[in-house]
Amino acid sequence: MTSLLIITGTILIIALFALVYRILALVNIAKGTHEKRVGFSNTVNGFLFIVFFIVGFGAFFWYSGKAEYLPPPSSEHGVITDNLFWVTTAIITVAFVLTHILLFFFPYWFRFREDRKAYWYPDNTKLELLWTAIPGVVMALLVITGLIEWTKITAPAPEDSVQFEIVGKQFNWMVRYPGKDGKLGKYDYTKIDGTNQLGMDFANDKANFDDFIPREIHIPKGKPVKLNIRARDVLHSVYMPHFRVKMDAVPGMPTTFWFIPTKTTAEMRKELNNDKFNYEMACTEVCGNGHFAMRMVIVVDEPEEFNKWVTEQEPWASQNKDYISSLKLKDFNLADLEK
Repeated sequence: MTSLLIITGTILIIALFALVYRILALVNIAKGTHEKRVGFSNTVNGFLFIVFFIVGFGAFFWYSGKAEYLPPPSSEHGVITDNLFWVTTAIITVAFVLTHILLFFFPYWFRFREDRKAYWYPDNTKLELLWTAIPGVVMALLVITGLIEWTKITAPAPEDSVQFEIVGKQFNWMVRYPGKDGKLGKYDYTKIDGTNQLGMDFANDKANFDDFIPREIHIPKGKPVKLNIRARDVLHSVYMPHFRVKMDAVPGMPTTFWFIPTKTTAEMRKELNNDKFNYEMACTEVCGNGHFAMRMVIVVDEPEEFNKWVTEQEPWASQNKDYISSLKLKDFNLADLEK
């Protein structure tokens, strides 16, 4: 405590002396007795701006060259997304560097000197129109190009797409695939309980009976894949970085996203020379203290392998016969689940 008081007192004394010095300088200026000649420090300060620019931007480009980026995209639209990203980054970087060259070099080039007078240049309408129009046109082109691609990937998915449901909840993902009928059963949030965590509505939609809930996501290479996304509690966000897929999971507002994977998990492991590599889905919306745990493995199979995997899955209803029996559904025979 004593040390803190000593440090605080020292800082206050230094600040007091600085304030007194400033007051005396202002008094001398008011009297016209101040020193008019600018010393060597003005040149030094201007030169330090240049040094800071060179060191700072040197470190910036050095770090950018050493940074680890994601591998090339594993989806068709991901190639276009990456191209848009790098074009935007290049344009912004060029503009950033040019403006900061002026920002850091001007203090040296136009430092005050006794033998030079400032030039009064109040405005230039043509120049202001130029530096307003060029960024405006460039930004409009980037936005329009991005909007065109966004419209494509959020458009209705092809009819032959593989569909499954992704549900985010604190703090894990759950996925549900359609069974042999190829249809996802309807859900009702009022049906959610400790067993039926997705709220599958067995009473009003028989398509639920062959739906299955696996522990990992499987998708086929080269086939359109449609994600039906929803959240059970708070806002989550589906993020599949290697496919350049990101879409929020919003409570009460289902969202969708479709894409075409282009590399199987095995091909990606070979490309990266990493036998332990896995595609994954993560949550990129902070949703609580267990947010970090929202991770799920994605396996990209060849179409034949995917079809085989689907046929090997057991419907959720067959795994939870006691629960189905407790619903006391009309026109339903428990023996049907054995088929």
